[in-house]
Amino acid sequence: MKADRKKVEPLLRTARGQIEGVLKMIEDDRYCIDIATQLQAIESLVHKARQEVLRAHLSSCVREAFELGDEQARESKVQEIIRLLDKT
Repeated sequence: MKADRKKVEPLLRTARGQIEGVLKMIEDDRYCIDIATQLQAIESLVHKARQEVLRAHLSSCVREAFELGDEQARESKVQEIIRLLDKT
């Protein structure tokens, strides 16, 4: 992985902790809006981690394919990004 682990790991560790907290909230039958708010915070953290990974991928792997690779390598990287964007 080309992304800065010091940026990605804390985001995902925090999200993991928040997921555990949400599970506890569900067990405790907490108010729905409170749970939804925490889920939104988790989504935000995961989104930030994903953005960091994609930023690093574009800056390294994709850039390298366009600078050093052949047409097939460039097209492959473009298609990877398109498939990923289609999933969101």
